[in-house]
Amino acid sequence: MPVYDYYCPVCNRYFERVRSMEDRNGVLCDLCGGQAVRVYVPVGIVFKGSGFYTTDSRSENPLDKAKSALPEAKAGTESDSGGELSRLED
Repeated sequence: MPVYDYYCPVCNRYFERVRSMEDRNGVLCDLCGGQAVRVYVPVGIVFKGSGFYTTDSRSENPLDKAKSALPEAKAGTESDSGGELSRLED
């Protein structure tokens, strides 16, 4: 259930209340019993926790997985493979 912010003009107090979205009844202040008014607050992005990265919510790309499975070419292997080809041609 969502949490809403309220303001009581009688005792000049702000407070939060967990309420259903379908609940249309008024909210009374816990301290003075006055009629509270809902406060609309712009919501920014709030990240809570130990850390967030742009890749946390993305599924793994199958092409990236295939590239990582291939053995990496080393600088010396190009000359070696050329030698193998020349031997095969003979």
